[in-house]
Amino acid sequence: MSRRWIGFGIFVVALAGVCVQLGAWQFDKLTERENRNALVTEHLAIDPVELDSVAPAGQRLDPDQEWTVATATGRYDLDRQVTVKYVSRDGRPGVDVLTPLVLDDGTALLVNRGFVETPRSATAPSDLPDPATTTVEVTGWLRPNSGATGEAIRVSDAQVRAISSDGLADHVPYDLRDGYLNLQDQSTGPGLLDPEPRPELGPGTHLAYGLQWWFFGALALTGFVWFAHAERQDRRKRISGSVRAVPDSITTPEEQHELQSSR
Repeated sequence: MSRRWIGFGIFVVALAGVCVQLGAWQFDKLTERENRNALVTEHLAIDPVELDSVAPAGQRLDPDQEWTVATATGRYDLDRQVTVKYVSRDGRPGVDVLTPLVLDDGTALLVNRGFVETPRSATAPSDLPDPATTTVEVTGWLRPNSGATGEAIRVSDAQVRAISSDGLADHVPYDLRDGYLNLQDQSTGPGLLDPEPRPELGPGTHLAYGLQWWFFGALALTGFVWFAHAERQDRRKRISGSVRAVPDSITTPEEQHELQSSR
């Protein structure tokens, strides 16, 4: 019960508490991922719906509608096409090609036509496949705007680093629907590139990390008990050795106790 061991014990208990909280946080993230996976699975299993039924003009895309398979009809605006730089797919560097699709009501939907492998460079590629030039019906997954802000979503040299209809609002002369569409199929013409792969629906690393944090908490408490026990045994051995070292001339218990106290 020395000050050193009391302080050490408080530190270990606090450390174990932090580990428990971090483990619980990881399990909460696991629950969120499982709920998200269930929603994605449900949306991908439903037949395509019209864009106006889930992302009408002038309204924000409901987060619960992410990954909904939607269809829209319009004409691509090649003059306002941009690329998303610093993208990679299976270890290959490249860009995503983002082309506005102008709809019948005059608004437009950003369509991520897919991935094109290019050398890793800050310069915009100039030899991208053109989209269809006639009216086309597109089908794909609705996605919300990226959470990035500032320069990451502003167009510079016909490029952006993250997709956001808010960031491209000043780049086009028409209103943009909120979010964008990951193109999976279209009715006619060229322009279908390497599409976005299906989302990963596994549990991720949250379960392993949660168990790892709880193991660290248990290890801290177990280590404290082990070291405390080891020091207690060491003290007992030292006391036992002191008793055996008492001179034979001191025969009474009182004299032995007085000698040990002085030591």
